[in-house]
Amino acid sequence: MKKNILLVSGIVFFVFLFLVVTSGSINSRVAGDFKYVGVSKCMTCHKSEAQGKQYDIWKSSKHSSAWTSLTTDAADKIAKDKGFSTKASETPQCIKCHVLGKDINPDELADSFNKEDGVQCETCHGPGSEYKSLSIMKDKQKAMDNGLIIHNEKEKFCITCHNADSPTYKEFNYDTYWDQIKHMIPPK
Repeated sequence: MKKNILLVSGIVFFVFLFLVVTSGSINSRVAGDFKYVGVSKCMTCHKSEAQGKQYDIWKSSKHSSAWTSLTTDAADKIAKDKGFSTKASETPQCIKCHVLGKDINPDELADSFNKEDGVQCETCHGPGSEYKSLSIMKDKQKAMDNGLIIHNEKEKFCITCHNADSPTYKEFNYDTYWDQIKHMIPPK
């Protein structure tokens, strides 16, 4: 009887230990574990007709030139007028909406990420290091478990940058602007 109790206790202990270890490793993965890889990694698959030519839509949008707009004399004047002593392209308050929509943490950037590509795929969809492979992207839930963000409230996300805090803010009509950049995958 004592051997059975010890055996069952041992099994329960190892099952518990296994569950703690595996759930810790799965649940401890947070957005900080993922890296931004850049549009160059996304375009490989997302430029085809079958994928809705998402890369072409982005490339022809103002998002793709958002960084470039910070490198102008006009942008530097705006930064100076706002009280910044750095060029617009060196001012974190400017960069955050012209690249990722958030402050840039160099630890989150893969070598392939180029901030000069402006507001790119991962600005909206999250760092792609773990979901960029075709085998993961084929399974929406698996991609989301690996960092893919699909916004249910797109307008709410967009106005984190497109708002009156921007010194060049113009009225933001979500429906009008979404029509210019929407990039859905066509149904099969």
